Amino acid sequence: MTEYFTEDGQVVPVTIVSVGPVTVTRVFEKSKDGYNAVQVGFGVQKKERITKARTGQMKGGFYSVLKEFRLKPTDTNDAKEGDVLDVSTFAVGDKLQVSGTSKGKGFQGVVKRHGFHGGPRTHGQKHSEREPGSIGGGLRTHVPKGMRMAGRMGSDRITYKNLKIIFIDKENNTMLIKGAVPGKHGSLVEIVSR
Repeated sequence: MTEYFTEDGQVVPVTIVSVGPVTVTRVFEKSKDGYNAVQVGFGVQKKERITKARTGQMKGGFYSVLKEFRLKPTDTNDAKEGDVLDVSTFAVGDKLQVSGTSKGKGFQGVVKRHGFHGGPRTHGQKHSEREPGSIGGGLRTHVPKGMRMAGRMGSDRITYKNLKIIFIDKENNTMLIKGAVPGKHGSLVEIVSR
């Protein structure tokens, strides 16, 4: 993330995103395949590092990532195999939906994971500031389902909607998106124009 200064002098927090180029590798049609979808390939990969089953799906090149996007029955499918999608597909001011995998934070306690306040530091307590406290019990002999406890945090699929394109650099195939997008630096995200 960085800052971007608009023409009227406002400071906007933005994320720099490298866009494509993404190549259409296959087009699925309802009459032939049973559903409408578009398969795209991204990134360059050596042929030796791809299995034979994967190479059969790739036409016109070898890609490190293959992704299939299903289309709604109402959508018109104008894509053809070999079409290249890059940053010129978007325009400044477009609203986007960005999905990705959030940063993994490992095994975390209840204070960080769920926002618990912890116990008091006085009245005979000792080393229990960040403990979860009672988890129920009473007449039951088991822990109720859904009880918030310590555990793995992060590495979830997150979707941010209504993000706005602030600036597009066609030479470097990058664009600036207002706000934050999910994932760590260098991670792969899925961008859909709304």
